[in-house]
Amino acid sequence: MTAQTDTPGSVTTVYKVSGMSCGHCEGSVSGEISAIAGVTSVTAVASTGEVTVVSTAPLAEEAVRAAVDEAGFELVGTA
Repeated sequence: MTAQTDTPGSVTTVYKVSGMSCGHCEGSVSGEISAIAGVTSVTAVASTGEVTVVSTAPLAEEAVRAAVDEAGFELVGTA
C-alpha cells in the first residue's frame, strides 16, 4: 500500500479507480469512501482516476474496494 503520513495521526493513500468520467462519478466514489470509519477527507479526480484518501489510520483495502464497488466503479489498486 502506498501511504505517507502528512500530519501526526493522519495517513494519506492514493487509490486508482477505473470507470470515473465526470463530477457525479467523483461524488459517488467520494461519498461511499467517506462513510468508512476513520476517513477524514476524500478527493476523487475523474480525469486521472485517482482518489486521495486521508484517514486517521491505514485503511483495509477490502473496505475501500467494497465502497468503490458500492459506488459502481472498480478499485484498481494504489497509485
